[in-house]
Amino acid sequence: MSIITKVVARQVFDSRGNPTIEAEVFSKNHSATAICPSGASTGTFEAYEMRDKLNKKYLGKSVLKPIKLINTLISKKLRNQNIHNQEQIDHILIKLDGTKQKKKLGANSILSVSMAVKKLSAKIKKIPLYKSFLIKKNFKLPYPMMNIINGGAHANNGLRIQEFMIRPDRAKSFSEAVRMCFLVINNLRILIKKKGYSTSVGDEGGFAPMINDNENALKLIVESIKKSGFKNGKDISICLDVAANELYKNNKYSIHSKKLMSVKKSIDKYDQLIKRYQIKSIEDPFAENDWSSWTKLTKKTNNKIQIVGDDLFVTNLERLKVGFLNYSANSILIKLNQIGTVTETLEVIKFAHLIGFKTIISHRSGDSEDTFISDLAVGTNSNQIKTGSLARSERVSKYNQILRIEEKLGKLSKMNKIN
Repeated sequence: MSIITKVVARQVFDSRGNPTIEAEVFSKNHSATAICPSGASTGTFEAYEMRDKLNKKYLGKSVLKPIKLINTLISKKLRNQNIHNQEQIDHILIKLDGTKQKKKLGANSILSVSMAVKKLSAKIKKIPLYKSFLIKKNFKLPYPMMNIINGGAHANNGLRIQEFMIRPDRAKSFSEAVRMCFLVINNLRILIKKKGYSTSVGDEGGFAPMINDNENALKLIVESIKKSGFKNGKDISICLDVAANELYKNNKYSIHSKKLMSVKKSIDKYDQLIKRYQIKSIEDPFAENDWSSWTKLTKKTNNKIQIVGDDLFVTNLERLKVGFLNYSANSILIKLNQIGTVTETLEVIKFAHLIGFKTIISHRSGDSEDTFISDLAVGTNSNQIKTGSLARSERVSKYNQILRIEEKLGKLSKMNKIN
């Protein structure tokens, strides 16, 4: 039996230049590390991210307190635990914290350890990480949802919608999917330059031109898809992350302009955009507690497009069950740090598949070189992966890892279904 000998944590930095936690779990002859990501646009019901708010040296953003908890309390508690018993280890951590949103230890300390445990177990067994999750054979690769224009909290322009993405629906392989996105991104860069905008990028690698109208961004994307030799809505589809929590006030929304609109008008406008631009997926179209508006939109679109819950579900099994019963969505975004352990994340994915929901494995805007989510997407047969654009190495590293997995699978490699 392989047992944990110690757990060590250190402060490293994420893609936004903010401190985060890297945990390293040791057995007698091996060790594995994992880095915890961090979000900018976060849901109220997410697990708690612990930071040293009073530490002025790091403007209140350091993570020295949770690191100390890992190096002392957590390390002591996990010593001599069977490294291959992920559920047992995660339940020890959950019990040790004892709060609903992991406020005692911090979800960032718990998750970094949980991920490192999973990596070390696979390393000792001498198997690829993707083979250590839910699926043991017949692996299917996810379709990338690439963020190509940033707005909202991820950029400093005037766009209300946070992410404008593309999904290469007719790609026959992951490498072909990436190539298709590559073409669109490069043609989009040319178009943006021609219009006199900057081609600087936002937090997730998408372009962040000073455009203040959602439809102008959509028109640019449609044109870049056409110039790449593809058909919009057929070969490549447009997907949106609205992040409507940030745009909600007094039961109204400022999604489509700075002017607040009623729910009915907002839904009517969504319907126009879906038809006009062949949009196939909308994430967080309404606020996290506005269940009835979610239901209205899901019913109106009649399962013809993905309605994706991120802030609505926060990778939480109980909230997913409520959403399912209320017909609030048909897809769920999966973010490990929203819930805080690998075990709880897998429970949510299993239930989502059971009820027929599509699962989309996601990065965070504050991410790192850690490629755990790439293996998670393949190892759970998740339909899609959302991990930014083909820019910034913390985003590209995830795509590169799936390309490596595709190569290893060889002739057994095949893409998942999205329709």
